[in-house]
Amino acid sequence: MYLISNREMLNKAQREGYAVPAFNVHNLETVQVVAETAAKLNSPVIMAGTPGTFSYAGLDFLVSICQEAARRYRLPFALHLDHHEELTDIEHKVRTGVRSVMIDASHFNFEQNIDKVSQVVRLCRRFSASVEAELGRLGGQEDDLDVSAADSFFTDPLAAKEFVQRTGIDSLAVAIGSAHGLYQGEPNLDFERLAKIRQQVDIPLVLHGASGIPEAMIKQAIGLGVCKVNVATDLKIAFADAIKGYFATHPKANDPRKYLGPGKAAMQKVVEEKIHICGSAGQL
Repeated sequence: MYLISNREMLNKAQREGYAVPAFNVHNLETVQVVAETAAKLNSPVIMAGTPGTFSYAGLDFLVSICQEAARRYRLPFALHLDHHEELTDIEHKVRTGVRSVMIDASHFNFEQNIDKVSQVVRLCRRFSASVEAELGRLGGQEDDLDVSAADSFFTDPLAAKEFVQRTGIDSLAVAIGSAHGLYQGEPNLDFERLAKIRQQVDIPLVLHGASGIPEAMIKQAIGLGVCKVNVATDLKIAFADAIKGYFATHPKANDPRKYLGPGKAAMQKVVEEKIHICGSAGQL
């Protein structure tokens, strides 16, 4: 099998009323867990990597690992560029085999955002790669991206309509109150705003910062048009806590084949849970 864009994946989810979970992967173990669990539950999934992830793992290594996962499980996977900003960097990765791109120019003004996103769309059309962009800005921290509450702002529904029409993107990440990283208190999503965005925009909508959001809220967002749900922090915490727990009871352990095992098992539970919440099980 092969790596694909997320275009048809998300369009099918939109037609049939579920969401595709996008899991941030960092290494061999996270790719193995996401791929194996997706195959077990017959679920479409997206494997996402930030610029920091690709720098850490190596572009060729990560592409090859994901391609091998697709071959092993006979499933098409989308390897996705999450929160990428530089056109030259995106072009290099697309030429290497990535077919799913998120260009994040949300920190620029509206016209600059449109200009930068449009450049990426023109590039990606040459390679049949899908393009996601963000309008509005999420707070919180993801890798080197750290946005304070003062710098975050919500997506304007009418601006979203113009943005989609002028850029030609395939999916839109919306800012409705979710945040990257850990939440301080209970998340508060603006579902009224999401419903208004859905009325103005007919392409799949994306919810970033889904780690820590209660199941009922995620399902409500899916019911209002969210077709892609991003999960990063929940996976990292599960992996790290399980490994810490192993070392707490096995302080002399030194074999990664043994101490990484509990981390993988913990991540698998998270992946299974998110797939069921998104309603994507059995959708391949």
